[in-house]
Amino acid sequence: MLPLININRNLRSLNRYREVLGVLVTHGFGQIIEQLNLDYYLEMGKRIITRNPEAKHIERLPAPVRLRMVMEKLGPTFIKLGQMLSARPDILPDAYLLELRKLQNEVPPFSAAEVEKQIKKELGAPASELFDKFYPQPVAAASIAQVHKASLHDGTEVAIKVRRPGIEKIIETDLDILRALAMLLEKHGGLGNLCSPSEIVQEFNRTIYRELDFTKEGHTFGRFRSNFTDNDHVYIPQIFWEYSTEAILTMEFVDGIKISETKQLENAGYNLQHIADIGAQAFQEQFLSHGLFHGDPHPGNVMVVGPETICFLDLGMVGSISDDLKQQLSDLLLGIYRRDTERIAAVMLTAREKHKEINIAALKRDITEFIDDYYQVPLSRINSSKLINEFIYMMKKHHIKFPSDLMLLAKAIITIEGIGRQLDPDFNIIEHIEPAATELIKQRISGAKIQKELGLIVHAYADLAKTLPRDIKELLYQVNNNNFKIDLEHRGLEKVICDLDKSSNRISFSFIIGSLIIGSSIIMQADSGPHIFGIPALGMLGYTIAGALGLWLAIGILRSGRL
Repeated sequence: MLPLININRNLRSLNRYREVLGVLVTHGFGQIIEQLNLDYYLEMGKRIITRNPEAKHIERLPAPVRLRMVMEKLGPTFIKLGQMLSARPDILPDAYLLELRKLQNEVPPFSAAEVEKQIKKELGAPASELFDKFYPQPVAAASIAQVHKASLHDGTEVAIKVRRPGIEKIIETDLDILRALAMLLEKHGGLGNLCSPSEIVQEFNRTIYRELDFTKEGHTFGRFRSNFTDNDHVYIPQIFWEYSTEAILTMEFVDGIKISETKQLENAGYNLQHIADIGAQAFQEQFLSHGLFHGDPHPGNVMVVGPETICFLDLGMVGSISDDLKQQLSDLLLGIYRRDTERIAAVMLTAREKHKEINIAALKRDITEFIDDYYQVPLSRINSSKLINEFIYMMKKHHIKFPSDLMLLAKAIITIEGIGRQLDPDFNIIEHIEPAATELIKQRISGAKIQKELGLIVHAYADLAKTLPRDIKELLYQVNNNNFKIDLEHRGLEKVICDLDKSSNRISFSFIIGSLIIGSSIIMQADSGPHIFGIPALGMLGYTIAGALGLWLAIGILRSGRL
């Protein structure tokens, strides 16, 4: 039975489900429909999926291109999902990553009347009363929101981010569909060993709902503004909370030049190399000092507002580096610095996939080769994107999961390096990160840090000593009262069971067809019962039913591609 979850709540959800599956088929992913046993639900019982004339042309395109086209065709939710997957080399091959990075958020703006309606609904009054001036023509329009320029009654220029009306319901429906497809993919698709589709959807769910709630982005702006209070080279816009809600975000309007517009920057007299250095310094300060970094620092989100000042915009996507994650990073850096393969392997094995056997000797060999490739190589000659991708590939090869925040950080570092090299061909992000990383290592091996860690260990064991007797007593109580249960779950057999079920059904079907043919032949031979045109009616009926069932079985076998 198809796990529809909440999809059957209304007809629109069912139509959207059908639309998603139809787009997959049109773009040459019909084998997924067959593999997941969804063809029945797609055509409401028809076994043959109808394709439109465009499908043949589209199917000739490479699979990564077709996947990008599917994401674009299905709208905002799937575009956002594609953008998230474009930063996950641990999940998709390079060809898919490069193609999904082409996904654009730009869509036609919604009408000025809808903007006015949304502002009045959220802020309790029309824009003409709330603002001294309001410009109905949007500055930018994306899949989730669009931005309008306005000015407050005191003359302060502001940028108003307005959420697209009805986008929450669209995303809610699409997330239900993605959850159902993820469950089916794990059950029938055979991808559960490579990655967990349900975990990907769960992470995407968390990310996209954060982007939908503009108050969260507003608070992030506040944290960034506080973090960079003493940094004269970084400016973060102010949020006007009296004009902000979950669906409206009003912030200070910042006028500047996109950091990628090198010609404009040169014409303004700015030193491009210095700007690149400021951007790199600001970014390494975010993740190494603050533990909070911009997750999508593409050129449109970084403005140059002065000869020595840059501004970060659109903080809907951010990543965080917890103390535990920072400790793992410092352990990795310390292991690389000391060429300590054992330390690096120990850190990596903490992120190993469950139920996966890892060849420790092969992992250590790959780590040694990785270190040797980059050891004592001048930083100016190291390509950071290549280094990061090689490290991620090594983790993927040994079934070691890369934490999502570190994956976001890796993507951000590569993006920053790309911007930096536009400004300065000799730019190297590692040269800017190296001093801070060295300081992080020093803190990791300092006496104060070791003393603090020892204190935490002692405290943890003290808590364990307090709770252990109670836990043992509870366990013995459960055993003595026959309430102790062990749940066993088989893994990897779902596909085998499904295939066996299909095979047994086809064999049973064949027996029925054979029986009908034999029975009809006997009736024909006996020449008994009512006749039609001189032929026994029951025999003719039996042959007809056997022929129809045989044709149905043949179509099913041919469509499965397994003769």
